[in-house]
Amino acid sequence: MTRHPDRRPIVAGVDPDPGRRMAPAWAADEAARRHVPLRLVHAEGTPTGGYRGREVPPSWEGWNEALHKAGRKVLEEAAAFVTDRQPRLEVDVLLSEGDPVWVLREHSRDAAAVVLGSRHLRRGQEVFGSHAVALPLMAHAHCPVVVVPAPEHITQDPAYFVVGVDGSEHCAAAVDVAFEEAALRGAVLRALLVREPGASRIFDGSPSEQECRLVLSETVAGHRARFPEVDLRQEVVTGHPVDVLTAASAHALGLVVGTRGGGGFAGMLLGSVSQGVLRHAGCPVIAVPARG
Repeated sequence: MTRHPDRRPIVAGVDPDPGRRMAPAWAADEAARRHVPLRLVHAEGTPTGGYRGREVPPSWEGWNEALHKAGRKVLEEAAAFVTDRQPRLEVDVLLSEGDPVWVLREHSRDAAAVVLGSRHLRRGQEVFGSHAVALPLMAHAHCPVVVVPAPEHITQDPAYFVVGVDGSEHCAAAVDVAFEEAALRGAVLRALLVREPGASRIFDGSPSEQECRLVLSETVAGHRARFPEVDLRQEVVTGHPVDVLTAASAHALGLVVGTRGGGGFAGMLLGSVSQGVLRHAGCPVIAVPARG
């Protein structure tokens, strides 16, 4: 996701449920905005775990072919959906065998972003359920991972994006992506740094609000010159990062967070924060790995 011409594709993981089209829809619109190809990927897993026919085919080869046939149908329907939505879009499809996390991680090596759909899952479902692809992919992807629990929507004027800032050097990549996404949509960008009190609600040893504002200003410095069209709002907010970012996401076009790093004032890039906003955010979440 860079400002210079970049032909890396947007990759969308396709769910076999035809009713779950939020990820392909978001990915198609993003690819159209960026004038890049869209790649639809369906990972069918292993034949023994993936076959859903009422009668078991008489051989392993037949079983495998049944999966391939079902997977091709899934991709054909998804391709028809995105082509109808964005007729000028360059679309290719890929049917893969293997674990979805591994498949999409490999595609992330040469992708501008990987896009997934998601349902709001309970903690046990996230850890043990078959739908738990987003969290492990976010931890190991080589490009931004976009999780779409709800359609992109505008419920507040002006429309805005949110980015979490924690003062560490690792959040620079997330800030880059946030500015570009806001610029692509003509949206306001809210850069939030959360000042979190201790368990006793006392700020002893924590940076002052003035120090936080200085860190926030330094973090976004330079981006205004590259993206002069973006209306930037800098905010220092007291509370827990997950609570603050979740509340800000309620009316946002998207929420951008870093997935690696730490050691900043508020620890906004810690894994627990990324997981928390993924569970509760009311808009697409863009998780950005640190550079390198």
